[in-house]
Amino acid sequence: MSKTVVIDPVTRIEGHAKISVFLNDAGDVDKAQFHVVEYRGFEKFCEGRPFTEMAGITARICGICPVSHLICSAKTGDKILAVKIPVAADKLRRLMNLGQITQSHALSFFHLSSPDFLLGWDSDPAKRNVFGLIAADPDLARAGIRLRQFGQQIIEILGGRKIHAAWTVPGGVRSPLSEDGRAWIVERLPESFETIRKALDIFKGLIAGPMKEEVNVFGEFPSLFMSLVSKTGEWEHYDGVLRFTDSQGNIVADHLSEDDYQDFLGEAVEDWSYLKFPYYKPLGYPDGIYRVGPLARLNTCDRIGTPAADQELQEFRSYAGGVPTSSFLYHYARLVEILACLEKIQILMDDPDIVSSRVRAEAGVNTLEGIGVSEAPRGTLFHHYQVDEYGLIKKVNLIIATGHNNLAMNKTVTQIAQHYIHGEEIPEGFLNRVEAGIRCYDPCLSCSTHAIGQMPLHIQLMKPDGTLAKEVYRH
Repeated sequence: MSKTVVIDPVTRIEGHAKISVFLNDAGDVDKAQFHVVEYRGFEKFCEGRPFTEMAGITARICGICPVSHLICSAKTGDKILAVKIPVAADKLRRLMNLGQITQSHALSFFHLSSPDFLLGWDSDPAKRNVFGLIAADPDLARAGIRLRQFGQQIIEILGGRKIHAAWTVPGGVRSPLSEDGRAWIVERLPESFETIRKALDIFKGLIAGPMKEEVNVFGEFPSLFMSLVSKTGEWEHYDGVLRFTDSQGNIVADHLSEDDYQDFLGEAVEDWSYLKFPYYKPLGYPDGIYRVGPLARLNTCDRIGTPAADQELQEFRSYAGGVPTSSFLYHYARLVEILACLEKIQILMDDPDIVSSRVRAEAGVNTLEGIGVSEAPRGTLFHHYQVDEYGLIKKVNLIIATGHNNLAMNKTVTQIAQHYIHGEEIPEGFLNRVEAGIRCYDPCLSCSTHAIGQMPLHIQLMKPDGTLAKEVYRH
């Protein structure tokens, strides 16, 4: 007979998920599946809308990642207009994306994941959250909140609001950066640098000692990695070319264009999840597993291009003894990327173009298809639009960052379950470790399935004969 156990608090992932763990005859884990059970069909109901509205529409996919969709959609619109946007607009879009990556990574590390690191995997679930962290270490919690606020405020200064700022548009942006806005950013940068250096020191101490097991268990496997890089191989978040590398650091494919993504990316489907399973076509499905996001970006680039972040990148790779392949190190990579973002923001603050008033190119529909790409905090984002001669959307395809990691997330869940589950019991500490395995990827399930919902996690433990041994919910 199945048994239901209700465990609080709300799980710390964005979206609604379910995990099935399948046992073999010996009572050990055979496999595990990470189901995404939301569906809303965002791509379909965009049909018939003017492409000029798509940045504002697709930003509503998610309140965590609106900037990512604003930027990628605007870049797709640039293609349909067939324009080269003004230099200032390019730099301002970059500034907003740097703010977005900073605020999102700070949310992931300080709010969602650090309670596990600093309070303990098996600590009281009622306190194992950001409020428990505030009680245990108020200075660190406050610093993390203010670091996220810094990134969000950059977005608001540029776009007029922190969430769904319809500021990036086909052809550029709506308005320039004010001198007052630049002064505020410059004033807050030193505090942000101090916070990220403290966070890096804390996390490096954890993986050198208490968290060694997690590094070896949470998604430690070979795979490909994909991200944008600059044409000279530097870390990139807005433009550039696509690169695939392997777990030995070899470049598998380079200088790929988003216009040709259908030649090297396939999208498989399974009947147990609404989240698609992208794969690298030359290796087929599921052998073409690859990862995207912070870990991938640090693995595919030759260098970051700023002094402090390049030093941290070298240390990051030295810690792993080569190419970091553990998904637990996504957390480390996020912190390095925040440092890189802050350095690049600092450089932009000294750039005279950043306050130029020439921020938009005007044009009409010049091509009936456009494909845009950019790096969201969680990884590479593609928008693909087909329009008619009036600019009305005929077809949309969105490949979301979280979706690229779907095969890897399922492999990670299986690896963790095989390490911790032996028999039909699911101790609370295991449940939290499964969640933490998923949180390594910081998945945005509302983005990836274009859906809305609460944030519960549902785990089913299945016997070899297919019957249900036990259910556990987090509501």
